[in-house]
Amino acid sequence: MEKHYFVYIMSNTSKVIYTGVTNNVDRRVFEHESKLIPGFTRKYNLHKLVYFETFGNINGAICREKKIKGWLRSKKVALITASNPLWLDLSADHFTKHKRASMLSSWGPFFGPKDLSFTWAESD
Repeated sequence: MEKHYFVYIMSNTSKVIYTGVTNNVDRRVFEHESKLIPGFTRKYNLHKLVYFETFGNINGAICREKKIKGWLRSKKVALITASNPLWLDLSADHFTKHKRASMLSSWGPFFGPKDLSFTWAESD
């Protein structure tokens, strides 16, 4: 089975940005959206996936992440805007109820029954 790695950029309504790398973009976006991991993205409520690239190997992904992190903010904004001019959340329609429930169950000990309710709501 072929492995995939991702460089991604998260943002919020104020357009604060965070660049990261992962081998599972679905899980990582879910972690950011749900504020499961302490740090920069939780502190600044970075909940929108606004950009990502896919790589066939981890070295290429890490190299690209480091390159992007070294850029001025204006160059990062230009990268995002070139493919996503409205800075839409690219993950908004990506997750299904089943996927969210599956991810929650993998985080089992962190969630009680009341916590599960937020994942079942669908936006209009």
